[in-house]
Amino acid sequence: MSGNKGHITLTDEELLQAYRSSDNNQWLGYLLQRYTALLFGVAVKYLKDKSLAEDAVQQIFLKVLSRPPVEDIFNFKGWLYILMRNHCLQQLRDKNNISGDTALAYLPATEPDDEEMQWREQTLDHMNEAMTLLNEEQRKALSLFYLEKNSYEQIIAKTGYTFMQVKSFIQNGKRNLKHLLLKRTENRS
Repeated sequence: MSGNKGHITLTDEELLQAYRSSDNNQWLGYLLQRYTALLFGVAVKYLKDKSLAEDAVQQIFLKVLSRPPVEDIFNFKGWLYILMRNHCLQQLRDKNNISGDTALAYLPATEPDDEEMQWREQTLDHMNEAMTLLNEEQRKALSLFYLEKNSYEQIIAKTGYTFMQVKSFIQNGKRNLKHLLLKRTENRS
Protein backbone atom coordinates (compact mmCIF):
# COMPACT_ATOMS: atom_id res chain seq x y z
CA MET A 1 0.00 0.00 0.00
CA SER A 2 2.97 2.35 0.51
CA GLY A 3 3.44 2.72 -3.26
CA ASN A 4 -0.05 4.00 -4.01
CA LYS A 5 -2.40 6.65 -2.58
CA GLY A 6 -4.26 4.15 -0.33
CA HIS A 7 -3.00 5.94 2.76
CA ILE A 8 -5.32 8.89 2.03
CA THR A 9 -8.40 6.85 2.94
CA LEU A 10 -6.90 5.40 6.11
CA THR A 11 -7.78 6.86 9.50
CA ASP A 12 -5.13 8.20 11.86
CA GLU A 13 -5.45 5.05 13.96
CA GLU A 14 -4.95 2.82 10.91
CA LEU A 15 -1.86 4.77 9.86
CA LEU A 16 -0.43 4.48 13.39
CA GLN A 17 -1.18 0.75 13.37
CA ALA A 18 0.55 0.41 9.97
CA TYR A 19 3.58 2.22 11.40
CA ARG A 20 3.70 0.03 14.51
CA SER A 21 3.38 -3.20 12.55
CA SER A 22 5.99 -2.27 9.91
CA ASP A 23 8.21 0.19 11.83
CA ASN A 24 8.28 2.23 8.60
CA ASN A 25 8.49 6.00 9.19
CA GLN A 26 6.65 6.57 5.91
CA TRP A 27 3.36 5.94 7.74
CA LEU A 28 4.22 8.60 10.30
CA GLY A 29 5.15 10.88 7.41
CA TYR A 30 1.65 10.49 5.96
CA LEU A 31 0.16 11.45 9.31
CA LEU A 32 2.41 14.47 9.66
CA GLN A 33 1.57 15.63 6.13
CA ARG A 34 -2.10 15.39 7.04
CA TYR A 35 -1.63 17.89 9.88
CA THR A 36 1.02 20.24 8.44
CA ALA A 37 -1.46 23.13 8.20
CA LEU A 38 -2.60 22.58 11.80
CA LEU A 39 1.00 22.56 13.05
CA PHE A 40 1.85 25.68 11.09
CA GLY A 41 -1.25 27.48 12.39
CA VAL A 42 -0.43 26.64 16.00
CA ALA A 43 3.17 27.76 15.56
CA VAL A 44 2.16 31.08 13.98
CA LYS A 45 -0.36 31.65 16.77
CA TYR A 46 2.31 31.28 19.46
CA LEU A 47 5.49 32.48 17.75
CA LYS A 48 3.93 35.36 15.72
CA ASP A 49 6.46 34.83 12.92
CA LYS A 50 5.97 32.75 9.76
CA SER A 51 9.61 31.77 9.30
CA LEU A 52 9.92 30.73 12.96
CA ALA A 53 6.68 28.79 12.55
CA GLU A 54 8.03 26.97 9.49
CA ASP A 55 11.16 26.05 11.46
CA ALA A 56 9.01 24.83 14.34
CA VAL A 57 7.00 22.58 12.01
CA GLN A 58 10.22 21.08 10.67
CA GLN A 59 11.53 20.54 14.20
CA ILE A 60 8.34 18.74 15.21
CA PHE A 61 8.55 16.57 12.08
CA LEU A 62 12.13 15.65 12.96
CA LYS A 63 11.22 15.04 16.60
CA VAL A 64 8.35 12.70 15.73
CA LEU A 65 10.31 10.86 13.05
CA SER A 66 13.49 10.48 15.12
CA ARG A 67 11.66 9.59 18.35
CA PRO A 68 8.33 8.11 17.28
CA PRO A 69 5.59 7.82 19.90
CA VAL A 70 5.83 4.59 21.86
CA GLU A 71 2.67 5.06 23.91
CA ASP A 72 -0.79 4.40 22.55
CA ILE A 73 -2.20 7.57 21.06
CA PHE A 74 -5.97 7.68 20.82
CA ASN A 75 -6.16 11.16 19.30
CA PHE A 76 -3.13 11.78 17.09
CA LYS A 77 -4.33 15.24 16.04
CA GLY A 78 -4.73 16.35 19.68
CA TRP A 79 -1.41 14.77 20.66
CA LEU A 80 0.35 16.57 17.79
CA TYR A 81 -1.32 19.87 18.72
CA ILE A 82 -0.08 19.58 22.33
CA LEU A 83 3.41 18.63 21.12
CA MET A 84 3.58 21.75 18.91
CA ARG A 85 2.12 24.01 21.60
CA ASN A 86 4.65 22.81 24.17
CA HIS A 87 7.48 23.20 21.65
CA CYS A 88 6.45 26.81 20.93
CA LEU A 89 6.09 27.65 24.63
CA GLN A 90 9.54 26.23 25.31
CA GLN A 91 10.98 28.31 22.45
CA LEU A 92 9.35 31.43 23.87
CA ARG A 93 10.68 30.62 27.33
CA ASP A 94 14.19 30.00 25.94
CA LYS A 95 14.01 33.24 23.93
CA ASN A 96 13.26 35.19 27.10
CA ASN A 97 16.06 33.48 29.01
CA ILE A 98 18.91 35.76 27.97
CA SER A 99 22.39 35.27 29.36
CA GLY A 100 26.00 36.20 28.86
CA ASP A 101 27.04 39.29 26.90
CA THR A 102 23.53 39.63 25.44
CA ALA A 103 22.13 40.21 28.93
CA LEU A 104 24.50 43.13 29.43
CA ALA A 105 22.77 45.03 26.64
CA TYR A 106 19.54 44.98 28.65
CA LEU A 107 21.03 46.42 31.83
CA PRO A 108 20.03 49.98 32.65
CA ALA A 109 22.62 52.64 31.86
CA THR A 110 22.48 54.05 35.39
CA GLU A 111 23.01 52.20 38.62
CA PRO A 112 20.00 51.94 40.91
CA ASP A 113 20.19 54.16 43.98
CA ASP A 114 20.95 52.80 47.44
CA GLU A 115 17.31 52.79 48.51
CA GLU A 116 16.25 50.76 45.48
CA MET A 117 19.12 48.31 46.00
CA GLN A 118 18.13 47.90 49.63
CA TRP A 119 14.51 47.28 48.64
CA ARG A 120 15.60 44.64 46.06
CA GLU A 121 17.80 42.86 48.58
CA GLN A 122 15.00 42.81 51.15
CA THR A 123 12.57 41.46 48.57
CA LEU A 124 15.00 38.68 47.62
CA ASP A 125 15.58 37.89 51.29
CA HIS A 126 11.83 37.67 51.88
CA MET A 127 11.42 35.46 48.83
CA ASN A 128 14.23 33.12 49.97
CA GLU A 129 12.77 32.91 53.48
CA ALA A 130 9.29 32.17 52.11
CA MET A 131 10.70 29.47 49.81
CA THR A 132 12.13 27.65 52.84
CA LEU A 133 8.62 27.50 54.35
CA LEU A 134 7.20 25.60 51.35
CA ASN A 135 7.17 21.82 51.40
CA GLU A 136 10.06 20.03 49.70
CA GLU A 137 8.17 19.11 46.52
CA GLN A 138 6.81 22.62 45.92
CA ARG A 139 10.19 24.23 46.63
CA LYS A 140 11.97 21.84 44.26
CA ALA A 141 9.39 22.24 41.46
CA LEU A 142 9.37 26.05 41.70
CA SER A 143 13.16 26.23 41.72
CA LEU A 144 13.53 23.94 38.73
CA PHE A 145 10.80 25.68 36.74
CA TYR A 146 11.35 29.37 37.49
CA LEU A 147 14.97 29.64 38.58
CA GLU A 148 16.57 26.96 36.39
CA LYS A 149 14.07 27.41 33.50
CA ASN A 150 13.36 23.66 33.15
CA SER A 151 10.34 22.45 31.20
CA TYR A 152 7.76 20.12 32.77
CA GLU A 153 9.38 17.21 30.89
CA GLN A 154 12.81 18.09 32.30
CA ILE A 155 11.41 18.36 35.83
CA ILE A 156 9.73 14.97 35.46
CA ALA A 157 13.02 13.46 34.30
CA LYS A 158 15.00 15.02 37.17
CA THR A 159 12.54 14.31 39.98
CA GLY A 160 10.53 11.28 38.97
CA TYR A 161 7.29 13.15 39.66
CA THR A 162 4.34 12.62 37.34
CA PHE A 163 3.11 15.38 35.03
CA MET A 164 0.12 16.05 37.29
CA GLN A 165 2.35 16.21 40.38
CA VAL A 166 4.68 18.73 38.74
CA LYS A 167 1.74 20.85 37.64
CA SER A 168 0.19 20.68 41.11
CA PHE A 169 3.44 21.43 42.97
CA ILE A 170 4.10 24.49 40.79
CA GLN A 171 0.55 25.84 41.05
CA ASN A 172 0.22 25.21 44.78
CA GLY A 173 3.77 26.42 45.42
CA LYS A 174 3.10 29.72 43.61
CA ARG A 175 -0.13 30.23 45.53
CA ASN A 176 1.50 29.38 48.88
CA LEU A 177 4.52 31.57 48.14
CA LYS A 178 2.27 34.50 47.26
CA HIS A 179 0.28 33.96 50.47
CA LEU A 180 3.45 33.83 52.58
CA LEU A 181 4.85 37.00 51.00
CA LEU A 182 1.56 38.89 51.44
CA LYS A 183 1.37 37.76 55.06
CA ARG A 184 4.92 38.97 55.66
CA THR A 185 4.14 42.34 54.01
CA GLU A 186 1.00 42.76 56.14
CA ASN A 187 2.95 42.01 59.32
CA ARG A 188 5.53 44.68 58.45
CA SER A 189 2.88 47.38 57.88
